[in-house]
Amino acid sequence: MRPLKRIILHCTATPEGKHFDVATIRKWHKAQGWKDIGYHYVIYIDGSVHEGRPVEQIGSHAKGHNSDSIGIVYVGGCDANMKAKDTLNEAQETAMVNLIKVLREEHGEMSLHGHNEFAAKACPSFKVKDKFGWLL
Repeated sequence: MRPLKRIILHCTATPEGKHFDVATIRKWHKAQGWKDIGYHYVIYIDGSVHEGRPVEQIGSHAKGHNSDSIGIVYVGGCDANMKAKDTLNEAQETAMVNLIKVLREEHGEMSLHGHNEFAAKACPSFKVKDKFGWLL
């Protein structure tokens, strides 16, 4: 297993309420020349958690910060006009918190970040410190 130091949260940058699955996101990423989906976990609108790239493999979700991190993405993050919006619903938020706790139990304490801390992007369309400060 590779050394893991952080969890980085993302959004799919897709319209609120529109479902996308792992297979679709994998297609998008492979079309960009990546070997697989960039994220390790995908949280659907209904709050179900789905595996993406195996955690043992380095992801492709935060340039320069992939080697020691796990990438979690939730479906959403934009309004109907494709403007950044925190669309994380209650089911997704619960699933995300539970997943973070499980990952820390399995892999040890890891810091928690939003993609927007490492790139000039809105992703995950919220500030992790504001939403999940109690988990930091």
